Amino acid sequence: MIHYILQVIAFQLFFLLIYDVFLRKETFFNWNRAYLLVTVMLSVILPFIKVSGFKEAIPKEFVLNLPLILSQTPNTIYLEEVVITGSNTSYSFLWYFSLVLVVGSALAVSFFSLRLFKIIKLIYQNPRQRDGSVYYVHLLKSRLAFSFFNYVFLGENIKEVEREQIVKHELIHVNQKHTWDLLFFELFRIVFWFNPLVYMYQNRMADLHEFIADSQAVKQNKNQYYESLLAQIFDTNPVSFINPFFKQSLIKKRIIMLQKTKSKQIQLIKYTLLIPTVLGMLLYSSCSEEATQPEVIEVVEQELTIQEQIDMLKNSIEAKGDLSESEKEALQNILAKTTNGEIIEVVETNAYKDSSEVPFAVIDQVPVFPGCETGISNEENKLCMSKKLNAFVAKNFNTELAKSLNLSGDVQIRTFFKINELGKIVNIKARAPHPELEVEAKRVLNMLPDLIPGEHQGKKVTVPYYLPIKFKIND
Repeated sequence: MIHYILQVIAFQLFFLLIYDVFLRKETFFNWNRAYLLVTVMLSVILPFIKVSGFKEAIPKEFVLNLPLILSQTPNTIYLEEVVITGSNTSYSFLWYFSLVLVVGSALAVSFFSLRLFKIIKLIYQNPRQRDGSVYYVHLLKSRLAFSFFNYVFLGENIKEVEREQIVKHELIHVNQKHTWDLLFFELFRIVFWFNPLVYMYQNRMADLHEFIADSQAVKQNKNQYYESLLAQIFDTNPVSFINPFFKQSLIKKRIIMLQKTKSKQIQLIKYTLLIPTVLGMLLYSSCSEEATQPEVIEVVEQELTIQEQIDMLKNSIEAKGDLSESEKEALQNILAKTTNGEIIEVVETNAYKDSSEVPFAVIDQVPVFPGCETGISNEENKLCMSKKLNAFVAKNFNTELAKSLNLSGDVQIRTFFKINELGKIVNIKARAPHPELEVEAKRVLNMLPDLIPGEHQGKKVTVPYYLPIKFKIND
């Protein structure tokens, strides 16, 4: 969630920078209106879009896909995943963060409802006059002037000579449905109440509405329109989703934009800046991921030594006589990491004679867990051992770590070990998001009883295993 929110804020910041630097001073008001509406929607949608082509385009010279090798190389026995259930009754930071978001949104809804109620109250407490689809609300003892949907609010203290220009201006807001734009950003303010960029978006849209209405209302009598703006600063209702005629902080900008020469059509090319910006954001969102399974797997790769990676590839060659494309890639990466001629020679010559490890695909008898000796085939022995091992790990794993480490959701623990010629568990490696989980996984595996070792051609051999563990935490 936090990662998503940061992406949304970053994307909105880039979009607003482009708008302020390149587009804000142009007189393409309707284009700018579309830009603000489209980009604020893109900012919340783009983080969900993952373009696989972008991810594949990233160079992978330094990446070795261990899980692929493990699944395609028959020397490693891939055991069924152990699922351990724990509980964590302590409240995590994420829980408090979510609570703050919900409370903030609830308050934002309350403020919005209160302001909306005030406008509805004005409609029913003051005399109204209908002209077609437009309602004119005459505000008693007031100098307000604003519009909301198809309601135009006019204070009775406004001078008659200025009333005509104000009505023209507000009718443009009504006809172009500017209220919908402001309500759209108001909904964003409810969800992203903590994000100042949403408020900046809404302010820029409100400014644009005034520029649009001014540019069309001023066509007939520009001097009189200037006088209306400068004659008197009317009281302004501080509501973010209405279109007030007089807004003191904006009058200077409106006059400047009215006097500005219309932008040349060639300046429309500036809007094409949106294309590389969106592509860059897609590239980022497609290639960046939160702490997902691939990241954990990548760390497991780093735990294996080059010799162990080479042994895995050797076993594949022995069993299949050739390497798959992914394994060839892995081999190239291994060769790039070492200049040890002896190790390279071992792989390149497909030698396997000096090793005591035998692939699962060719082994005569796999290691057997005590109590699984009755299995007829290797597959039956493997299935029985997997069940016994899962039960042992689940029984002995310290689930209290969920509370002490303040864990939540599903936590992946990946272990790699070997059963040697004596039936003992050796070379245990583990990787998890927390070092304490790694230590616990190794502790439990070290507790395993001696197993019946694997045999091949009448000799005791070493067999490697890969065991994934899923720690499910109930909050």
